[in-house]
Amino acid sequence: MPLALLALAVSAFGIGTTEFVMMGLLPNVADDLGTSVPTAGHLVSAYAIGVVIGAPLLTALGSRLPRKRMLLLLMALFTVGNLASALAPGFATLVAGRVLAGLPHGAFFGVGAVVAARLVAEGRQARAVATMFLGLTVANIIGVPAATLLGQHLGWRATFLVVTAIGLVAMAALARLVPHTPVDAHQSLGRELRALGNRQVLLGLLTAVFGFAGVFAVYSYLASMTTEVMGLAEPSVTLVLALFGIGMTLGALAAGPLTDRALRPTLYGSLAALALVLVVFRFTVHNPWAALATVVVLGAVGFMTTTPLQMLVMNKAQDAPTLASASNHSAFNLANAGGAWLGGAAIAAGWGWTSPALVGAALAVAGLLIAATAGLLDRGGRETAEGASRVVAEGPLTTPERQVSASSSRASGS
Repeated sequence: MPLALLALAVSAFGIGTTEFVMMGLLPNVADDLGTSVPTAGHLVSAYAIGVVIGAPLLTALGSRLPRKRMLLLLMALFTVGNLASALAPGFATLVAGRVLAGLPHGAFFGVGAVVAARLVAEGRQARAVATMFLGLTVANIIGVPAATLLGQHLGWRATFLVVTAIGLVAMAALARLVPHTPVDAHQSLGRELRALGNRQVLLGLLTAVFGFAGVFAVYSYLASMTTEVMGLAEPSVTLVLALFGIGMTLGALAAGPLTDRALRPTLYGSLAALALVLVVFRFTVHNPWAALATVVVLGAVGFMTTTPLQMLVMNKAQDAPTLASASNHSAFNLANAGGAWLGGAAIAAGWGWTSPALVGAALAVAGLLIAATAGLLDRGGRETAEGASRVVAEGPLTTPERQVSASSSRASGS
């Protein structure tokens, strides 16, 4: 594995920790700032809104920057946003800090996914992208539970100070390990915008909005479900979040090879499984042991959707994948905001703490229907992640000899 992928994974670990830790801290933040849990849930949406705004905007602004420099600037903004969250004097300023921390998220993963795909040989791009995403999943096994426990004992501000430190470490890793990546000669904002308008790219983004919202409709309120429905004590929240993270890791490990082998079937299967597991969770949540087992499976099938969706939009955007890749994270975070809002609305309507599971199942089914429609409309032939090799037209960054060989082959007409 190229060491540069480790730097990207460390960065993803920090991003994943700050993105997901708020779900476990909602009761603590609500108590400290004198608001309700559903209202504190707006902090989840605030981060997601930052991602939605920042992904296309910052990607466009940095379209002519070398990708390594862009990654460093984005991680610096992420670090500042988390420091602002830690120092926020009230709810409104905390919302602003969360938006600021979310702004670089989508652009970072959009650029990072393209860099990761260029670090490896053709046919292994999905596994490289999945390796970067492993940072997110490990964050849910270690980062989020540890940060939640820290927040419960030392206050939620301490959590964001620790994430700020992780951001600094990630910047050092990126500076040391990621190779210099000059701006591609054909790279331009106009080309990226045209690729974003591709029908299959747009349908892929819409699939992410609806399908992944099913995950966040439940995950946003998992801490409250743990204490209110499962009947477990507050310290058990860290265990439940860790189990969800273990599931996410298993899903990410499976998604890479499966996506390299068969992209669309992996996407269809993960969305269908997500809908089914969410319905099952509606009933198993009342039994602590059954609920814990279901949480692992939910994390796995939920996160299995991310790699095929990422590779799909990169594939269909062809040789201008950066903005489409970043916009995919805008879509994921629209799903984050929408799922949290719909789940909270169901709870506020008096439908009970388990109602978000059924809301999530309906959203996953909607995502599956959109994905199936896109597949029927696509006449591109065999769908695997191999199509994403077009995003590495300049050759893998870690093997200059292969680049020279590829250039020679093209020159000779082979």
